[in-house]
Amino acid sequence: MEGTREIIFDRLVYSCQFSKQRGDEEFIPEHLLGFQLSGETNAVYPGGSIVVPENTIVLIRKNQLIRTTKYPSKSGEYKFVSITLDREVLNKYALENKIEVEGGYTGTQRLFFEPDNFLRSYFISLAPYINKKKEATPRLADLKIREAIELLLQSNPDFKQVLFDFSSPYKIDLGDFMEQNYMFNVSVETFAKLTGRSLSGFKRDFRKVFNATPKQWLQERRLEEAYYQIKYLERKPVDFYLDLGFENLSHFYYSFKKKYGVTTSDLKKNDKF
Repeated sequence: MEGTREIIFDRLVYSCQFSKQRGDEEFIPEHLLGFQLSGETNAVYPGGSIVVPENTIVLIRKNQLIRTTKYPSKSGEYKFVSITLDREVLNKYALENKIEVEGGYTGTQRLFFEPDNFLRSYFISLAPYINKKKEATPRLADLKIREAIELLLQSNPDFKQVLFDFSSPYKIDLGDFMEQNYMFNVSVETFAKLTGRSLSGFKRDFRKVFNATPKQWLQERRLEEAYYQIKYLERKPVDFYLDLGFENLSHFYYSFKKKYGVTTSDLKKNDKF
């Protein structure tokens, strides 16, 4: 049975499925507050990975890449509900409550987990809307979003440094960023935005740093990592090609042989490599 993904009301999304599913790479443009109703989510992000178990609340910071694998519970269901806390609603809330933040969040943690009973009860209160027993009017939907913000700040006042940081992304070091993110199969436009650059500026700076186009460098870097995975970790391409950003296994095999002159099967047998 295929899974479903429904927009219950503006900014509230409900996902349900009944079999393991590897998700595509996702660019998270706005803060996202979620609750794992059943099953678990394995998330990979630049610099690490984490497991979101059942009955866990997670706050995912904006402007980052993430890849997920979703596992149903023993009962056979995976359920996850999420609310987008975008700039528009947060800016309005900050103005009305006279919230000012000096400087943005400087920590390195990308995902926050808060086992807060008030937040759990909040997500449970959304059940009537998810089950279609109650319809949320625009005004009620707005109130539910505001309630989520209130409860987040109550659970951890430091979250205001994350939620109400409205500064524009600044230019970050391209070399370090690409080394941490090359395996994500997203557009060049997304990479540009994440590094605080326009598309043309990203391509120009990329050429200066790598002496190649983004497409050329990404292909080479992914193939280099594939070589390492096969030769030294003894992994099979079928087990990792998606994780390195390749969409098609056949194209991976073709590209690998074109670069190294041998097939992946012959790699270990060839002493020259």
